[in-house]
Amino acid sequence: MDESGGSGQPRSGTDEPAEHHAGPTTPAAPSPTPADERPAQATEGENEGGPRDTHDPNTAHGTDPEAVPAHDAAGNDTADERAGHDHPADHSGDRTLAHSGTGNRPPRRPESPRGGLLMGRPFGVPVYVAPSWFLVAALITWVFGGQLDRVLPELGAARYLVSLFFAVAFYASVLIHELAHTVAALRFKLPVRRIQLQFFGGVSEIEKEAETPGREFVLAFVGPLLSLVLAGLFYVAMQPVEPGTVPGVLLAGLMISNLIVAAFNLLPGLPLDGGRMLRAVVWKITGKPMSGTIAAAWVGRALAVSVLIGLPLLTQSGALGSTAEDSVGMDTVTDALLAAILAAIIWTGAGNSLRMARLREHLPELRARNLTRRAVPVETTTPLSEALRRANAAGARALVVVDPDGNPLSLVREAAIVGVPEHRRPWVAVSGLAQELTDGMRVSAELAGEDLLDVLRATPATEYLVVEETGEIYGVLSAADVERAFVKAMARPS
Repeated sequence: MDESGGSGQPRSGTDEPAEHHAGPTTPAAPSPTPADERPAQATEGENEGGPRDTHDPNTAHGTDPEAVPAHDAAGNDTADERAGHDHPADHSGDRTLAHSGTGNRPPRRPESPRGGLLMGRPFGVPVYVAPSWFLVAALITWVFGGQLDRVLPELGAARYLVSLFFAVAFYASVLIHELAHTVAALRFKLPVRRIQLQFFGGVSEIEKEAETPGREFVLAFVGPLLSLVLAGLFYVAMQPVEPGTVPGVLLAGLMISNLIVAAFNLLPGLPLDGGRMLRAVVWKITGKPMSGTIAAAWVGRALAVSVLIGLPLLTQSGALGSTAEDSVGMDTVTDALLAAILAAIIWTGAGNSLRMARLREHLPELRARNLTRRAVPVETTTPLSEALRRANAAGARALVVVDPDGNPLSLVREAAIVGVPEHRRPWVAVSGLAQELTDGMRVSAELAGEDLLDVLRATPATEYLVVEETGEIYGVLSAADVERAFVKAMARPS
């Protein structure tokens, strides 16, 4: 689910700022993500004691109109016949280059916040503590302090310092759980955006999906496995310690909490680790990742309903080892509220996992070759009116400024063309409306899916020059066209 792409707009050859055109975007995580997406997402996170989704394919996003298909260009007005490119038909209707609207931003993952307080960068991955963690830490301190008051009443007010230590140690265990996912992801060469400790646990934001069901299974299983290992270590450390002491109570609490974390995350429904393991199994059996996602997501939704109904009933019945009188002050309303929060997180995470899977399924449909506009080459001194005449005669919707040898120098921005009144066009040279080409604005016609989106995010612009592997000009790719095509693909059922 790595912050992708900036939001800067290109400038014209006259150094006038380009118009800012913002459009609605689809959420990620999040992206991307494709990301980020992503994409992104980003990502629903894993929540220890709550749900998780280790992947954040960072997603692309955009507006919803019809996809604008590709056209080829190279040479002069008759280059289409000579180049022999096989472009799809232009479905843009009667729109000409001069009236085709303005450009848009390139697809990019939604800018995610820093994530809170930066604690460090183990394995090069930033670890953040979200503001919500402090609220939960305070709650744990108060609840555990109540338990200590009954077990060790002689501590007095110092019990809250011991409880605070327990809260910090517990989240250190959560961090180790997340680092297990991170190390496995890095071992499989999957980039990790960040780790975040937050309300109900932690999140490992992994940008890309595992390539095989076996890797997916390992990636999900290592987290609960580390939690089980930690529970075992705390149990061993507890043996030589006297039970009625502060160390004995702390070690027992950490052992039990890690067992709960492991058991909860092994439940077989998305977005929990167990759901990803179930997804990997179904993926292996059917050969279809989407089938695994659908199965695990619906099991996750069933789990959400079970938690909503079952957790309050278990607490009231004393099946969890407590009664209404000895449940550390948690009455029926508190139990129901906790169950509702957990159920909502699981249900939402399952739905987001389905959306992210759908995004990945449709990403390969975004192909630079199919989205490229036909373009005509013009020299720097060519008047805009003459350039538009040539483009309209050739059925093209883009202009590439070239030197006398035919080498591309810059792209005429669509937004700049629309801003020039018709009566001034014979007196305005195309070079004054062009964005100088940089290396990042040259896109291979063979790019597709997430690779294409990653290239566009790396160099934000409104238009890109699309070239063949030989370096020959293929056409111009508009970022707005990519966004429209993406949303159109996402609207189709899987």
